[in-house]
Amino acid sequence: MMEELDWIQRAKADPAHFAPLYKKYHEQIFRYVYQRMDDEEMAFDVTSQVFMKAIKNLHKYEFRGVPFVSWLYRIAKSELYQAFRDNKADRMVNIDTVQVTGFIEEFEHDENEENRERLLLCLSKMKEEDMQLLELRFFEKRSFKEIGEILEITENNAKVKSFRALEKLKKLFINKNE
Repeated sequence: MMEELDWIQRAKADPAHFAPLYKKYHEQIFRYVYQRMDDEEMAFDVTSQVFMKAIKNLHKYEFRGVPFVSWLYRIAKSELYQAFRDNKADRMVNIDTVQVTGFIEEFEHDENEENRERLLLCLSKMKEEDMQLLELRFFEKRSFKEIGEILEITENNAKVKSFRALEKLKKLFINKNE
């Protein structure tokens, strides 16, 4: 993390030094964006906007004990919402089989296509806020501290809301099985 802080300080002094941060986080931010819109070209555009805004606003960045990427995720979230508002993109849940299989294991050990389809149906019925919490926690593997930073809530609130969202998903999943 010290190396990252050094990169940030140098980039604040001269934007040409932003390259190491871009190289380290571009792929991660692109996956985050693409997973939510399922349009590769639009995801590249939104990702470009994220990094342009990051460079432009780097002087506003303050270290808060979480990785720099948490700040980039907040920008990405904002840019995604802007793209959705502008009707340039539709919100999607783009989940590959490996992620779905791992997630299903949270509630049962039977891995099959029917469960995958049932999970996707349940996810599509979740509220936006709950969906985002589940995506960040289980698909992006973010810590509660990072989730709190990204969503601008406390770490404890991130834990509570994530638990509640998971409970809602479990209820939907179980009720679909009956």
